Amino acid sequence: MKIFNRWETPQIEITDQGLVRYINLDPVIVPKTFGKHSQKSFKKSNMSIVERLVNHLYVPGHRRKRHRTTSGFAVGKTMTVFNIVIDAFEIMEKKTGKNPIEVLVRAIENSAMREEVTSFQVGGIIVRKAVITAPQRRVDMVLREFVQGSYTKTVGKKKKMSQALAEEIIAAYNNSPDSYAIKEKDRVEKESMGAR
Repeated sequence: MKIFNRWETPQIEITDQGLVRYINLDPVIVPKTFGKHSQKSFKKSNMSIVERLVNHLYVPGHRRKRHRTTSGFAVGKTMTVFNIVIDAFEIMEKKTGKNPIEVLVRAIENSAMREEVTSFQVGGIIVRKAVITAPQRRVDMVLREFVQGSYTKTVGKKKKMSQALAEEIIAAYNNSPDSYAIKEKDRVEKESMGAR
Protein backbone atom coordinates (compact mmCIF):
# COMPACT_ATOMS: atom_id res chain seq x y z
CA MET A 1 0.00 0.00 0.00
CA LYS A 2 1.28 3.50 -0.85
CA ILE A 3 0.27 7.01 0.22
CA PHE A 4 -1.96 8.45 -2.52
CA ASN A 5 -1.16 5.12 -4.29
CA ARG A 6 2.22 6.62 -5.31
CA TRP A 7 4.75 6.95 -2.48
CA GLU A 8 6.01 4.16 -0.23
CA THR A 9 6.81 4.70 3.46
CA PRO A 10 8.13 1.43 5.00
CA GLN A 11 11.78 2.07 4.09
CA ILE A 12 11.80 5.57 5.67
CA GLU A 13 13.62 5.76 9.01
CA ILE A 14 13.16 8.54 11.58
CA THR A 15 16.60 9.57 12.86
CA ASP A 16 15.42 11.86 15.69
CA GLN A 17 14.64 9.34 18.46
CA GLY A 18 12.44 11.83 20.34
CA LEU A 19 10.00 11.98 17.39
CA VAL A 20 9.79 8.27 16.53
CA ARG A 21 6.48 7.74 18.38
CA TYR A 22 4.97 10.97 17.03
CA ILE A 23 5.56 10.67 13.27
CA ASN A 24 3.28 7.96 11.90
CA LEU A 25 4.40 6.54 8.56
CA ASP A 26 1.85 3.70 8.29
CA PRO A 27 0.91 3.34 4.62
CA VAL A 28 -2.63 4.46 3.70
CA ILE A 29 -3.98 5.17 0.23
CA VAL A 30 -6.09 8.17 1.31
CA PRO A 31 -4.74 9.84 4.48
CA LYS A 32 -8.08 10.79 6.04
CA THR A 33 -9.52 9.36 9.28
CA PHE A 34 -12.67 11.58 9.41
CA GLY A 35 -11.95 12.75 13.00
CA LYS A 36 -11.62 9.22 14.37
CA HIS A 37 -9.02 10.31 16.95
CA SER A 38 -10.39 13.79 17.72
CA GLN A 39 -12.15 12.86 20.98
CA LYS A 40 -9.11 11.16 22.54
CA SER A 41 -6.17 13.02 24.05
CA PHE A 42 -2.78 12.55 22.39
CA LYS A 43 -4.18 10.15 19.76
CA LYS A 44 -3.31 12.37 16.82
CA SER A 45 0.08 10.60 16.70
CA ASN A 46 -1.87 7.62 15.30
CA MET A 47 -2.76 9.70 12.22
CA SER A 48 -0.51 9.66 9.17
CA ILE A 49 1.95 12.57 9.12
CA VAL A 50 0.56 13.51 5.68
CA GLU A 51 -2.96 13.77 7.13
CA ARG A 52 -1.69 16.03 9.89
CA LEU A 53 -0.14 18.31 7.24
CA VAL A 54 -3.45 18.28 5.33
CA ASN A 55 -5.38 19.24 8.49
CA HIS A 56 -3.17 22.30 8.97
CA LEU A 57 -3.83 23.31 5.36
CA TYR A 58 -7.53 23.78 6.17
CA VAL A 59 -6.70 26.90 8.23
CA PRO A 60 -3.54 28.39 6.73
CA GLY A 61 -4.38 31.95 7.77
CA HIS A 62 -4.66 31.09 11.46
CA ARG A 63 -1.63 32.42 13.29
CA ARG A 64 -1.46 32.13 17.07
CA LYS A 65 -4.74 33.36 18.60
CA ARG A 66 -6.35 34.85 15.52
CA HIS A 67 -6.69 34.69 11.76
CA ARG A 68 -4.21 37.13 10.21
CA THR A 69 -5.62 36.41 6.76
CA THR A 70 -8.68 34.54 5.61
CA SER A 71 -8.72 30.75 5.28
CA GLY A 72 -12.07 30.79 3.51
CA PHE A 73 -10.78 29.24 0.28
CA ALA A 74 -9.56 26.10 2.08
CA VAL A 75 -12.02 25.29 4.88
CA GLY A 76 -13.86 22.03 4.21
CA LYS A 77 -12.46 21.69 0.69
CA THR A 78 -10.81 18.29 1.07
CA MET A 79 -10.07 17.62 -2.59
CA THR A 80 -8.58 21.10 -3.06
CA VAL A 81 -6.23 20.55 -0.11
CA PHE A 82 -5.35 16.99 -1.23
CA ASN A 83 -4.50 18.34 -4.70
CA ILE A 84 -2.24 21.01 -3.14
CA VAL A 85 -0.36 18.32 -1.18
CA ILE A 86 -0.09 15.94 -4.17
CA ASP A 87 1.20 18.76 -6.44
CA ALA A 88 3.69 19.85 -3.76
CA PHE A 89 4.94 16.27 -3.37
CA GLU A 90 5.36 15.94 -7.16
CA ILE A 91 7.39 19.17 -7.24
CA MET A 92 9.53 17.94 -4.32
CA GLU A 93 10.10 14.60 -6.04
CA LYS A 94 11.13 16.32 -9.28
CA LYS A 95 13.51 18.79 -7.56
CA THR A 96 15.17 16.42 -5.05
CA GLY A 97 14.88 13.07 -6.84
CA LYS A 98 13.84 11.47 -3.54
CA ASN A 99 10.64 10.17 -1.96
CA PRO A 100 8.72 13.33 -0.89
CA ILE A 101 7.51 11.66 2.34
CA GLU A 102 11.16 11.13 3.33
CA VAL A 103 11.94 14.76 2.45
CA LEU A 104 8.99 15.85 4.65
CA VAL A 105 10.21 13.72 7.59
CA ARG A 106 13.79 15.09 7.33
CA ALA A 107 12.41 18.65 7.10
CA ILE A 108 10.36 18.07 10.28
CA GLU A 109 13.43 16.72 12.08
CA ASN A 110 15.54 19.72 11.00
CA SER A 111 13.05 22.40 11.99
CA ALA A 112 11.49 20.96 15.17
CA MET A 113 12.42 23.27 18.06
CA ARG A 114 13.79 21.66 21.21
CA GLU A 115 13.25 24.54 23.65
CA GLU A 116 10.81 27.41 23.95
CA VAL A 117 9.92 30.14 26.43
CA THR A 118 6.95 30.17 28.80
CA SER A 119 5.77 33.02 31.04
CA PHE A 120 4.34 32.72 34.53
CA GLN A 121 3.62 35.08 37.38
CA VAL A 122 5.67 35.11 40.59
CA GLY A 123 4.27 37.62 43.04
CA GLY A 124 3.79 40.84 41.12
CA ILE A 125 6.16 40.14 38.23
CA ILE A 126 5.97 37.97 35.12
CA VAL A 127 8.92 35.61 34.74
CA ARG A 128 10.02 34.08 31.43
CA LYS A 129 11.63 30.67 31.64
CA ALA A 130 13.07 28.23 29.08
CA VAL A 131 11.24 24.89 28.92
CA ILE A 132 11.79 21.73 26.89
CA THR A 133 9.19 21.37 24.12
CA ALA A 134 7.05 18.23 24.20
CA PRO A 135 7.62 15.98 21.14
CA GLN A 136 3.95 16.08 20.08
CA ARG A 137 4.07 19.89 20.14
CA ARG A 138 7.37 19.91 18.22
CA VAL A 139 5.73 18.11 15.29
CA ASP A 140 2.56 20.25 15.44
CA MET A 141 4.48 23.53 15.51
CA VAL A 142 6.62 22.53 12.51
CA LEU A 143 3.65 21.50 10.38
CA ARG A 144 1.86 24.73 11.28
CA GLU A 145 4.94 26.80 10.37
CA PHE A 146 5.34 24.99 7.03
CA VAL A 147 1.76 25.92 6.12
CA GLN A 148 1.85 29.49 7.46
CA GLY A 149 5.23 30.25 5.88
CA SER A 150 4.11 29.02 2.47
CA TYR A 151 0.71 30.74 2.76
CA THR A 152 2.27 34.15 3.42
CA LYS A 153 4.31 33.74 0.21
CA THR A 154 1.14 33.21 -1.85
CA VAL A 155 -1.35 35.77 -0.44
CA GLY A 156 -1.82 38.50 -3.03
CA LYS A 157 0.82 36.98 -5.31
CA LYS A 158 0.79 34.79 -8.42
CA LYS A 159 2.67 31.90 -6.80
CA LYS A 160 0.60 28.73 -6.25
CA MET A 161 0.22 27.26 -2.77
CA SER A 162 1.61 23.90 -3.90
CA GLN A 163 4.76 25.57 -5.27
CA ALA A 164 5.26 27.61 -2.08
CA LEU A 165 4.67 24.56 0.17
CA ALA A 166 7.19 22.48 -1.82
CA GLU A 167 9.79 25.27 -1.63
CA GLU A 168 9.23 25.66 2.14
CA ILE A 169 9.65 21.93 2.84
CA ILE A 170 12.72 21.64 0.57
CA ALA A 171 14.32 24.67 2.28
CA ALA A 172 13.71 23.05 5.70
CA TYR A 173 15.07 19.74 4.35
CA ASN A 174 18.27 21.55 3.31
CA ASN A 175 18.41 23.41 6.67
CA SER A 176 18.30 26.68 4.72
CA PRO A 177 17.54 30.04 6.40
CA ASP A 178 15.05 30.67 3.54
CA SER A 179 12.63 28.39 5.39
CA TYR A 180 10.12 30.14 7.68
CA ALA A 181 10.13 27.11 10.03
CA ILE A 182 13.94 27.17 10.40
CA LYS A 183 13.85 30.94 11.06
CA GLU A 184 11.19 30.47 13.76
CA LYS A 185 13.13 27.60 15.36
CA ASP A 186 16.30 29.71 15.55
CA ARG A 187 14.40 32.73 16.93
CA VAL A 188 12.61 30.76 19.66
CA GLU A 189 15.70 28.80 20.69
CA LYS A 190 17.72 32.04 20.91
CA GLU A 191 14.99 33.54 23.12
CA SER A 192 14.96 30.48 25.35
CA MET A 193 18.76 30.58 25.66
CA GLY A 194 18.43 34.13 27.01
CA ALA A 195 15.69 33.07 29.46
CA ARG A 196 17.65 30.22 31.08
